[in-house]
Amino acid sequence: MSKVALVTGGTRGIGAAIARGLKEAGYTVAASFVGNTAAAEEFREETGIPVFRWDVSSSEECRRGVDEVTQALGPIEVLVNNAGITRDRAFRKMSDEDWHVVMNTNLHSAFYMTRTVIEGMRERQYGRIINISSINGQRGRYGQVNYSTAKAALYGLTKALAMEYARRGITVNAIAPGHIDTEIVRSSSPELVASLLAEIPVGRLGTPEDIARCVCFLASEQADFITGSTITANGGTYLI
Repeated sequence: MSKVALVTGGTRGIGAAIARGLKEAGYTVAASFVGNTAAAEEFREETGIPVFRWDVSSSEECRRGVDEVTQALGPIEVLVNNAGITRDRAFRKMSDEDWHVVMNTNLHSAFYMTRTVIEGMRERQYGRIINISSINGQRGRYGQVNYSTAKAALYGLTKALAMEYARRGITVNAIAPGHIDTEIVRSSSPELVASLLAEIPVGRLGTPEDIARCVCFLASEQADFITGSTITANGGTYLI
């Protein structure tokens, strides 16, 4: 029986590519979403991947959502914490709401989701937790104090959890995408896209599939000696 993988924010953009990639790799995949029902239904019809709606920024909703997935598909053995949002603006104009909504969705959700699945992983002595962070959590970016802070915090979460659960057969890793060719980027001005390309030594934007391949590797048996690590997938934009 194939392992069950859950991808939060898994019906659009990078999340959708991750969900597709895991399905192609032989996993039974579930994708969560919260806002765009039409896009989620289109994704489900196109891929055959079941979709589940809940708000990952709510601890209670995460418990409910995981229960639904588990009842429908079985225990979750791979969790990809991908859900995220932006509320970009200069720090002096950033409101309390701008700060809290980004922290709740981009950081607190990873805590809620992981806490909900990890005891089952511990009992089964097996699990893969993969946190999707960002290049901007490594280097920062103008107008993204909230986003960069949340994404940077995921690295600490990843390392500490990896240390706690390494002897329980659970690996915890992160991925730091660079500039990726998503709907948001494609809808940007040509000048902005050109400026992003100018930052990338390999000369192209990343694709959602580039990130999906990283996830599939970290979820696989071949990666069972890798934990507490970050794969930096940015085309050479930022080297650490």
